[in-house]
Amino acid sequence: METQLKGRTALVTGASVGIGRATAKALALEGVRVAVVARRGELLMKLADEVTAAGGTRIAVIPADVMQPAA
Repeated sequence: METQLKGRTALVTGASVGIGRATAKALALEGVRVAVVARRGELLMKLADEVTAAGGTRIAVIPADVMQPAA
């Protein structure tokens, strides 16, 4: 799928599972610079490793709970 977003930047929250994960992966495989945020950092790292192994743009991982004021 050609999204014409290559070289752009995206922040995807809730990216450890489900729609957020699929969105982050699809964007990174299209050449988008992606930063992902979710509470489960280990799942985010697994996603980043999968994308890199598939030849996509390396994902920036930000483990955080955006509902917490300190985040």
